[in-house]
Amino acid sequence: MPATDMPATDMSVTQALRRRRSVRAFTDRSVDPALLKEIFAAAQRAPSGGNLQPWQATVLTGEAWQAVRQAVAARIAMGRAGQEPEYDIYPPALTAPWTDRRFGVGEALYASLGIPREDKRGRLAQFMDNYRGFGAPVMLFLHCSRIMGPPQWADMGMWLQSVMLMLVEQGLASCPQECWAMYGATVRRTIGLGDDQILFTGLAIGYADEDAAVNQWPVPRAPIDEAIDWKGFGT
Repeated sequence: MPATDMPATDMSVTQALRRRRSVRAFTDRSVDPALLKEIFAAAQRAPSGGNLQPWQATVLTGEAWQAVRQAVAARIAMGRAGQEPEYDIYPPALTAPWTDRRFGVGEALYASLGIPREDKRGRLAQFMDNYRGFGAPVMLFLHCSRIMGPPQWADMGMWLQSVMLMLVEQGLASCPQECWAMYGATVRRTIGLGDDQILFTGLAIGYADEDAAVNQWPVPRAPIDEAIDWKGFGT
């Protein structure tokens, strides 16, 4: 394997996994593009069926990133007529326990900010911050060819997780944002992608605002007994 120029750290994969969270408040500190290149180069080791490596990404900062924010803001102002969803982010017939988890994490987020359910304006303002990348200086848009199917989308997820863990290792933070797919065509046009590409997700990248309450509340995870069924291991 080629040598990496990334700064050496003592962080284990387990530590990075435990520290990773979806950060929703970033500082304005710039991110070294050379470090990002090293992270993306290392992430190319992520597995993919048949070694297709279906992931493609467009990484933006500065005016290019601002152009996307402005273009999507104009579509949001149109209401539902402005939406151009690439896919259903959540299954239309979502049921428990998944509905409970989705509702619970949303309520915990708003509680961390002191925004009660009846404060519709406050909740809308917080939701709209999604489309500013929560102040992140870098936005990565992950996309692939439309000929790709569910197995290749799983491959993209493994690449994305690899990137997020290495960002943590290097002191950076991120927030995966499938919400951008609600305005996928606008994003694709603005960043110069053809209709042969489909937008999967955004990934906000930067340095976390460690003092922000929205970055401090505990994000629950289901116990492994709800996810793992053991067979043949005895008692």
